[in-house]
Amino acid sequence: MNKIHVMNEQLANKIAAGEVVERCSSVVKELVENSIDAKAKRIIVDLINAGIKEIKVTDNGIGMSKDDAELCFLRHATSKIKNDNDLYFINTLGFRGEALPSISAVSNIELKTCEKDMGIKITLSGGKIIKKENCEARIGTIISVKDLFFNTPARLKFLKSEASELTNITNLIEKFALSHPDISFTLSNNNKKIIFTSGSGNLLNTIHEIYNTEISENMVKINGENDDYEIYGYICKPEILRSNKNYMHTIINGRIVKNLEINRIIDDAYYTYKPDGKYPIVVININTDPTLIDVNIHPTKQDIKFSKINSLKELLTKLIKEALYSSLLIPKIENKNNEEFKNDNDVKTDVSVEPLNYNIRQKDIFPENINQVKEEQIEFNFSKSENLEDIKEHAHNETLKKLELYPVGLCLGTYIIAQNDEGIYLIDQHAAQERINYEKYKKSLQSKIKTKTNLLIPITIEMSPSEYLNIKENMNVLLDMGFEVEEFGINTLSFKAHPTWLKKDYEEESIRKILDIIQIKNQDFKPEVFNEKVSKTLACKMSIKANTNLTMEEMENLLAELVTCDNPYNCPHGRPTIITFKIYELEKMFKRVMN
Repeated sequence: MNKIHVMNEQLANKIAAGEVVERCSSVVKELVENSIDAKAKRIIVDLINAGIKEIKVTDNGIGMSKDDAELCFLRHATSKIKNDNDLYFINTLGFRGEALPSISAVSNIELKTCEKDMGIKITLSGGKIIKKENCEARIGTIISVKDLFFNTPARLKFLKSEASELTNITNLIEKFALSHPDISFTLSNNNKKIIFTSGSGNLLNTIHEIYNTEISENMVKINGENDDYEIYGYICKPEILRSNKNYMHTIINGRIVKNLEINRIIDDAYYTYKPDGKYPIVVININTDPTLIDVNIHPTKQDIKFSKINSLKELLTKLIKEALYSSLLIPKIENKNNEEFKNDNDVKTDVSVEPLNYNIRQKDIFPENINQVKEEQIEFNFSKSENLEDIKEHAHNETLKKLELYPVGLCLGTYIIAQNDEGIYLIDQHAAQERINYEKYKKSLQSKIKTKTNLLIPITIEMSPSEYLNIKENMNVLLDMGFEVEEFGINTLSFKAHPTWLKKDYEEESIRKILDIIQIKNQDFKPEVFNEKVSKTLACKMSIKANTNLTMEEMENLLAELVTCDNPYNCPHGRPTIITFKIYELEKMFKRVMN
């Protein structure tokens, strides 16, 4: 008796469902992608009990004929590709022909669709067609998936709570809306509307509809291209960073993807503009020739491979850095209480000042009659002939120079208080000097001319055998920086000269910091990355610490140096160096003005 046999179609579909249909959001993803491929301009997703009881997707797409409606539930039946060559030119979200048969194998389905004069209604249970009949002629498709995993109880018990399933579906619809701003999306659960987007085609307006005014008003547009890629979208200013990567949305040829390499490129581009552990809010559309990418590497089609990733990295990095550099401004502290008071006796005393906030705020849900959001006035374009250095003539430190700040004191041993005719300014003395030192160190390391200071008494540093061998192997790094160093006994180096930019009286400490950085140097050594790390580390360690009292002259000198920086608004770790309280906002807080 043969041991090997061919599985029947139903069993094969149930196994395939294990890859395609993990949870309720997986079903929503596949159905909404089919609606988008069908050129729908309005997609409505109605859930009962977060989709566990029912998922209903209604669209106004091109619909299906009677024959296609029956064929779509057969495994590997698809209208997206016809031959091997089509795999290299995939322009649709779906193409495998596995979604509908996999979903139908583990649920009860009712499909209504129409493309011309007569509609068809098909009812399935566990993958079997139970009933076929004609229905009303409504162009588009309505598909209802009920009792998910009713015939696979082992899978059913692994579904999360209703709240968890609803959260995942909501996040998914948000991503669809951001990737297709020209499509109106509606999501409701138990007849309660959760998401509505207008389908205006305006990406910034969609960002506003999905998130809130705070986010939409702090987004900066990027737009550029090279020979391989076109990039368009919005990135956030450093004021509204988040604590996780869920707000980093990357869309490749209209497909939402989760690509670790792309996220790393975006995160690296924000280097020195944000603290570690904080992540930007971005919605970035990347269009490219389908032959340069491979979307057929995962059943959910959420990951992707690039054949020219370096070209994409160069363009994306320059666009983000250009936009961030050009949009830097001093954060303003505003009074959020805008109520008008009827009389002096009615004055409220619980007025609060909202500080610069890096924490996640609860998203607002916007109504259908949402107003169009005015796009960010500044647009940033980059072509293959441009260089980031060329934009330095637009340095925004001119804004800070024009302020003519006058220091008046120091509070908490940390914050310099300055003023002018516009308001009060608080300057973090450590962050400000850290920015000053960082730019000094970086320019010195990048300079081709290395000036040295000879030491009357050499600095000797003893190391462990492994540390010594590592440093000895990378001795050229120290020599290129301007050090004069030689072996001195067992596992010991003698430094006879050092670069002039090392801070006076902190030479040995600085050298030890540099040696520590060399110890973790990897095989893919890049001088610019190494110089960045050295500049950032030394700038932090050699700057004024908190609770250090400064004289008035020292405060004036610090502000004078800060305005000469290329980016005076953030320390290398992304924290703000200066914030402002405008006179009008102060007067509102003290009730000197009532509107």
